[in-house]
Amino acid sequence: MASRESDWREDAENSILLKAVSHWREDPGEWFQGSYDRLPETVRVNPMSQEKDWVESWLSGIGATRIPWFSGPGGAWEMPFDRGAATGEVKSMMTALHETGRFTRQEAVSMLPVLALDPLPGEIILDLCASPGSKTTQICEHLGDSGAVIANEVISGRVNTLVTNVQRHASRTAVVVQHDGRHIPRVPGAGFDAVLVDVPCTGSGTTRKNPDVWGKWRPSSGVSLHSLQHDLLSRAIAVTKPGGRVVYSTCSLDPIENEAVVARAIEGGKVRVIPCADSLSEVPSTPGMAGWPLLDDNGDLDVQSTHEDYLLAPEDERIASQLRCCLRVWNDEIGGGGFFLAVLEKIEDDIGTKSIDPIPSPKTFEDPESFPRPINENWNDELREAWGSVPSGMWSRGKSLLWSSDEIRGIWDADRTRKSGRELIPGGRWRPLKVIHLGLIAARLRKGRLDRLVSRAARRLREEISGPFVNVDDCIIDDILQGKEPLRTELDSLEDGEGGSRILVGDSGYCLAVWVGNRVTPMVSESESIVMRGVRDLSLDPQEEE
Repeated sequence: MASRESDWREDAENSILLKAVSHWREDPGEWFQGSYDRLPETVRVNPMSQEKDWVESWLSGIGATRIPWFSGPGGAWEMPFDRGAATGEVKSMMTALHETGRFTRQEAVSMLPVLALDPLPGEIILDLCASPGSKTTQICEHLGDSGAVIANEVISGRVNTLVTNVQRHASRTAVVVQHDGRHIPRVPGAGFDAVLVDVPCTGSGTTRKNPDVWGKWRPSSGVSLHSLQHDLLSRAIAVTKPGGRVVYSTCSLDPIENEAVVARAIEGGKVRVIPCADSLSEVPSTPGMAGWPLLDDNGDLDVQSTHEDYLLAPEDERIASQLRCCLRVWNDEIGGGGFFLAVLEKIEDDIGTKSIDPIPSPKTFEDPESFPRPINENWNDELREAWGSVPSGMWSRGKSLLWSSDEIRGIWDADRTRKSGRELIPGGRWRPLKVIHLGLIAARLRKGRLDRLVSRAARRLREEISGPFVNVDDCIIDDILQGKEPLRTELDSLEDGEGGSRILVGDSGYCLAVWVGNRVTPMVSESESIVMRGVRDLSLDPQEEE
């Protein structure tokens, strides 16, 4: 490892990136000193978790500190060790807290775009380039249980990662879709309230996380990505409703990937820049650049090549002044990664004057069987019998029942258009959206019938339904978490013959999914068990208990 660190240091000191920064800043040495050491581990606490207060108490107890500029609904914390350096019980608990969605491991500066977007409960949000999902789940935390975030990813392998992280977080407001972001449909028809465009980039701000960047980064890489970044931002603007907002962000320091892309958007006349400092006043940062040089792949001024005009710094002061309203977060200023942010507002009068009366589409656009669909009357009857009532926003998909916000059902119900508003697709379907997953997994199915309520969903559904809950003493839950299997007869509240999947509810209101046969056995993951034992002040290793 020491040898590898030495190689990185040599790469950094001789890098083209360092030479490029000397053209972007007057003090590249200061930036370099703050851009080399490994990043500390940082996490974002889920405010919707029942154990939020306990999680933050645990973090404080191991020496973690709050990130002072974070202003989200939960909390953001910096660990007293580098990324991946946790050991022993701390490592076990961190893994369990992440896997069960109590907190999310996330680089601190990566939390900034959602803070700048400032999603509000009830809004319909698009996360255009969503994988791996940390920003999607952060948006969910802002929304609470109302609104929706359409989380899009085009690459199948990254879609799987996105779904995993959305399911881990257990929010009701996320919908995962798979589209080329440059052509994503406008659903809902009026446009999104807000769109996050965290585009693919060269990652020149990630040297503390990805030290290989020192040796690999070249100016031409930013030039090659510029068109994709512009196309993604253009589509984001197109699907945003008038008066809505768009946040464009990268983890790059290169103005070709940042200010040059935003300048093209401003020039199009459909958006204006809102000063980022208004919403991120506590974040150490500098204004965006109004001018920049073009560099060759040696990091020197490029005076030989002919470049497209849109790569050049703007001569129009109207555009230049707006670029200064963007935000640059330099590694050395924030003590972390580097980032770029621009908050754009879609101009109200950009709605055109021509009224279009859409005609019904000649295509049927039926959803495939794999898409989630609202539960039918048979499911309504079965859930009413099993649970006593049926919460709104229930869906069936494969071997699961899903629970979503009402706004997600509203998107499914709503008519939508295609071909620039000329063709009408009736609601009652997802098409043309390709939906992979939505909402919170509430229950599992077996052979097409209701099998069991999922433990984490049970805590939230308890306010909506009456069964299958069984009230017990807290000591029963403690015994089960410590590896004991009490006899069925020890559950006094069970009626004769009553068994199978049940949710035990302790005196403190804590829920534990179990299977009731002759004995009572837990039906939760090991990670869930670790967290529950920690919350209840039990040994993390049940074998250590007497």
